[in-house]
Amino acid sequence: MKEKYISQWENLFNEQMNVRLEKRSKIKELGSQPYKHNVKPTITAKELRAKYDEIAKEDIGETEDYVICGRALLVRDFGKAAFIQIDDGTDRFQLYVKKKVTSDEGFAEYKLCDYGDIVYAKGDVFKTNKGELSINSKDFKVLTKSIRPLPEKFHGLTDQELKYRMRYVDMIMNPETRKKLRTRSEIVRYIREFFYKNDYLEVETPMMHSVAGGAAAKPFETHHNALDMELFMRIAPELHLKRLIVGGYNRVFEMNRCFRNEGLSLKHNPEFTSVEFYQAYATYEDLMELTEELISGIAKDVLKTDTVTFGENEINLSAPFARMPMREAVKKYTSLTDEDLKTPQKMIDLILSKKDNGFKKDDLAKLSAARLMVLCFEEFAEENLIQPTFITEYPTEVSPLSRRNDENPEYVDRFEFFMNGWEIANAFNELNDPTDQLDRFADQAMLKEGGDEEAVDPDYDYVRALEYGMPPTAGEGIGIDRLVMILTNSNTIRDVILFPLLKKETFFEKEE
Repeated sequence: MKEKYISQWENLFNEQMNVRLEKRSKIKELGSQPYKHNVKPTITAKELRAKYDEIAKEDIGETEDYVICGRALLVRDFGKAAFIQIDDGTDRFQLYVKKKVTSDEGFAEYKLCDYGDIVYAKGDVFKTNKGELSINSKDFKVLTKSIRPLPEKFHGLTDQELKYRMRYVDMIMNPETRKKLRTRSEIVRYIREFFYKNDYLEVETPMMHSVAGGAAAKPFETHHNALDMELFMRIAPELHLKRLIVGGYNRVFEMNRCFRNEGLSLKHNPEFTSVEFYQAYATYEDLMELTEELISGIAKDVLKTDTVTFGENEINLSAPFARMPMREAVKKYTSLTDEDLKTPQKMIDLILSKKDNGFKKDDLAKLSAARLMVLCFEEFAEENLIQPTFITEYPTEVSPLSRRNDENPEYVDRFEFFMNGWEIANAFNELNDPTDQLDRFADQAMLKEGGDEEAVDPDYDYVRALEYGMPPTAGEGIGIDRLVMILTNSNTIRDVILFPLLKKETFFEKEE
């Protein structure tokens, strides 16, 4: 019986909610609807302020009637008159409702209005004795009766989990939340238009892959019933985008979701947004310049500044950015020398000297000098890269999709871009030698057989694509969420994702 599901939910209602339900019934008794439609505002709060804020009270004079709609965030009732502060999504604005001015029907509906209701007012503009711009409501309606009361006035949500779980309430109560998430949208729009301007073609590639590839990460697995086939949610779109380069598109980009079955942290969400772009007949040096132009452009055109503050750090986003080989960064922030970087024991001793990093001597002893250098970089250098910095010359061993450097094949033509001590982007000259690619896929397969959950299986179709020939190409991926975190001074990735992943919520006690 469906009544069971309805009643178990309504049994959770508290006294305040039941009072609101009674008011909803009384709106119906007035011959009105508590959930009205076909109502259109003629102006926004932002537009009203732009038009009248600077005009003196006595100079406003007669004005036309406007219709404005929004959520009631504050109701100050004086019996036969009231002030209601609303938020219409553009700004906050004050309504004045008075028995002698507002229609009888409108005043009757006002008396059934609660904090949190969506309301309508029609009237002319005036300023109160305190200079507050207001609508003198000649008509008033409750458009949407809210059943569940909002949190305590002005304070909003303070419980962090509730803040993310009930993002809709957080956005109602905290204008800063809406502002931050709007800034994210403006950054995303700027990035998209930036690539359009640079003649990149926007594409959409599959979210489900038969082979997990394009990055070193543990994938989410799923099953396609009709095909009886195991599939993986994509960890990166890279290999499909490079197939498009093989197919003849010389500049492509995709901004979309990726999924990695890994832990949650201040900088990690299992579902995240990236932009990946690939350009034929370009090098990773070209992409450094493009990245500088993109990041400094966001700062100038979206944020209207050349510097941003994150915590205690002030970050200068004016191009050009610093560039440094990985081994030079390791030497700069440790006591290691060029000779030490060839000596595994020196690096092992340094890594073990850092407390509580979780590394064990026996595990480190199994690693090559190249991998140990990367660990030293991650443990000692990364956190110091506060200002925008390109780190170059990564070991070939940790870069299975990158092209080897012609002069020193132990390294690849690759960079990672850092700000605030975080990796923001990864780019390289693409490996287009199918024999070399197959060999590196085989190396990854051996690592996977040895228990490395982030190693990838060989993608033989991708090898076949390279055998048809891919032009010299450079590609890059930028993490949108982390970038927005830094640009909006957000301490956790959850602050810049509309609906971050949380544990499943339990509404009812489990039945016996």
